[in-house]
Amino acid sequence: MIEDAPMTAQDALVALMIAVSASDENIRTAELVKMSNAINHLPIFAGYDQERLPRMSRMVFDLLEQEDGLEALFGLIRDALPERLFETAYALSCDVAAADGKIAGAEARMLQEIREELELDRLHAAAIERGARARHMTL
Repeated sequence: MIEDAPMTAQDALVALMIAVSASDENIRTAELVKMSNAINHLPIFAGYDQERLPRMSRMVFDLLEQEDGLEALFGLIRDALPERLFETAYALSCDVAAADGKIAGAEARMLQEIREELELDRLHAAAIERGARARHMTL
């Protein structure tokens, strides 16, 4: 892979999932499993080159360490992601955040940032959040 290759829509989705997982500075196994399952099984990731994952991870971690890194990350994501995939991006983000059974603190703030950056309708976002919560309930 060429290191300077532009971010693809699939990369943008992966980067958002990584950012949500890293937002609380504690990437949990359940979140890694959720990301892996999404990349391996969802149609949106058909043909995705998983060799790009380390590059996306490095980029996200490097950006999150910078003062205005989150804004830069969102800029890259908006440039790479077609608007028709904004709800998909938010759904994947919610699933990663809910994977460990709770969404609070930094993860909740990150989801709010994503909602605002992608300019998602509040009602649509609430439905997506409710679906993620329902899928990740435990007994």
